[in-house]
Amino acid sequence: MFLSFENVSLRYGTGRPVLSDINLALMPGLFYFLTGPSGAGKSSLLRLIYQIERPTEGRVVLFDKDTSRMARRSFPALRRRLGIVFQDFRLIPHLTALENVALPLYLAGAKPSQVKSHVTELLDWVGLEGRLAALPCELSGGEQQRIAIARAIVNKPRLLLADEPTGNVDDESAKKLMHLFMELNKMGTTIIFATHQQSLVRRYAQTVLRLKKGRLVMPHERGG
Repeated sequence: MFLSFENVSLRYGTGRPVLSDINLALMPGLFYFLTGPSGAGKSSLLRLIYQIERPTEGRVVLFDKDTSRMARRSFPALRRRLGIVFQDFRLIPHLTALENVALPLYLAGAKPSQVKSHVTELLDWVGLEGRLAALPCELSGGEQQRIAIARAIVNKPRLLLADEPTGNVDDESAKKLMHLFMELNKMGTTIIFATHQQSLVRRYAQTVLRLKKGRLVMPHERGG
């Protein structure tokens, strides 16, 4: 199974459940919108997929592996098959655009001779060919988000998670970012794109997952 949730619930401490009885099965190669109002549990669901959190109940199966049976030491290798784009970018402020994007490759043990050409090509693809030496503080919000996207896909993940990636940019930048995500999906990357912006969901005919108060309130379906 590419990705499935089986009766998954998540609770932080003794509080009320953040997610309750989630059941879903996702297929590879599709683009999924994960929608719902703020506080619905979208970020928590992504954290479960990325193995930042583990479910209080139920199990998550990812790439045919039951993650509830995996040791913590196995998670880094699993995460290398995933990419994640955070809403707040999470770029390292003292590293250049090229260095921020290259960091996952260095952590994975890539040789410096292999890194620069690959990262340069990737930054060109996201439209930042002239900004390789720029620090995050020298970039616009849209440019920072494109750096974050490039960093998330530099290891060619099978599954890309995006947490409100257009939430902090203007409409024009949002359109450019959506174009990048759509192109990635066309190249075979499965994408789960969390957003509360219903205008995006209506504009792009993709599969939709809806959360409300921590529950999956309707099955995924093709939008129109």
